[in-house]
Amino acid sequence: MLSFSDVLGVALLLHLLWRFWLQPKHSNPNRLPLPPGPKPLPLIGNLLDMPTSFLWLTFDKWTKQYGDIVSVNVFGKTFIILGSSRTTNDLLEKRSAIYSDRVRFPMLVELMGLDWNFAAMRYGDNWRRHRRTFHQQFNQGAIRKYQPIQTRESRLLLQRLLGAPQDFYSIIRLTFTATILDVMYGIRVKDQDDDYVKTAEDFMDSLIETGVPGAFLVDILPILKYVPAWFPGAGFQKKAEHWREVGKRFLNTGFNEVKDAMLKGKYVAPSVVSTQLENLPEGPEARDIEEVIKNTSALGYAAGADTTVSAMEQFFLAMILYPSVQKKAQEELDRVVGRLRLPDFEDRENLPYINALVKETMRWQPITPLAVVHSPIADDVYNGYFIPKGSFVFGNSWSILQDPVAYPDPQEFKPERFMKDGQLNPDVQDPDTAAFGFGRRICPGRYFSDSTLYIFICSVLSAFNITAPLDEKGEPIRLEMKMTSGLVSHPEVFRCSIIPRSAEAELLIKESAMEDQ
Repeated sequence: MLSFSDVLGVALLLHLLWRFWLQPKHSNPNRLPLPPGPKPLPLIGNLLDMPTSFLWLTFDKWTKQYGDIVSVNVFGKTFIILGSSRTTNDLLEKRSAIYSDRVRFPMLVELMGLDWNFAAMRYGDNWRRHRRTFHQQFNQGAIRKYQPIQTRESRLLLQRLLGAPQDFYSIIRLTFTATILDVMYGIRVKDQDDDYVKTAEDFMDSLIETGVPGAFLVDILPILKYVPAWFPGAGFQKKAEHWREVGKRFLNTGFNEVKDAMLKGKYVAPSVVSTQLENLPEGPEARDIEEVIKNTSALGYAAGADTTVSAMEQFFLAMILYPSVQKKAQEELDRVVGRLRLPDFEDRENLPYINALVKETMRWQPITPLAVVHSPIADDVYNGYFIPKGSFVFGNSWSILQDPVAYPDPQEFKPERFMKDGQLNPDVQDPDTAAFGFGRRICPGRYFSDSTLYIFICSVLSAFNITAPLDEKGEPIRLEMKMTSGLVSHPEVFRCSIIPRSAEAELLIKESAMEDQ
């Protein structure tokens, strides 16, 4: 019986045969060089140079060594690393007509069945339909209609923190999931044990584990997708089968609940899905449009259930590590909002330091340190370097947001870097240029994420003091910023002390609980 290593060897030979002898050759008539990078080995290329975690840190090291455009090779596949805002702007923005495609990863798309995820769709008409549908509901003007939900959930966040501050991790996740579920499906969840919350967590766990290229060898050697699940070493097939079922539940459950209720004439809370289904045109195209509505709603649900959670976790840790920032933000809130009410969206234009704090939260430790990989649909030349069609092109958000020229002392949490004369400084590079991806594939939910982060951060700062936890002797425990690896990067688990700022603040929280009844 063949072992997995035997199958892997055969797969590698077949892949190399295709790559070097049968695959159509790239058009490089002038024999231009690829961008510089570490020297590859025969056949396997730079496989041994590629880390298994924190890929962006190795890419950043190569950027410092070779320049802001780097190339490496793995089993004949070209990886292009863009390590500056200049290169990402030149290629992913100015040449977006070429660089807006995606690499099709067998694990994610074929084995897990996530072809409905338009963030991973190939560039073309189907992607445009999905992108347009999502943008209509989440553009900068449209998101204002979600402010009542965001405000209500920010009050519930305070109430939960008041009741169980030690559970702030699960409370943050519950609050963000509840917010996006209400927006998307009009579904209200109350606690962490809700099936919707559990499904969201399971689904995001699968994306985090599979979303970074190279996490599974089948993404580099696609022929491995034909290895049966029972074969020794093919554990990825069993994982994919489980995650496929999780993905189906994630995609269908909320949407079907709304649709079934509407068909039965039951009351349905206003939501993105219900609004779009009410306006569904009659005719043969209705089924296709309905499918797009379901797909885009699920993706919004996924994005809201994890990425902003990481930002909020970082905010809590930053307030512990930088108490002077917390004090300055609270002073601004007291001056503008006062202590007799909680902040709302109408206060935002008068809270420049809070806005700077939100920006710094997105910059400090990038949530998605590597933007989702792009791929050119044609051979290209940039600054004398050849970039082959189908390359894996990475915009290294980490390198851009940690650039010491754009952001002096980048490892420090300093909202002041975005301020000048008491107002936001438009001359400082906005973190949004890298924090949410690039070009035509930039995250279309970025405005909603920003507004949610704003109302949650200013609400928490208005009501609570966040400090380091105490040890058994009553001394503050020293904390450090350490991040996890994966598609979405989180701070490593930490504890903190969350205490109402005053008796008046505690009363405000309790009164907001009565208003929510």
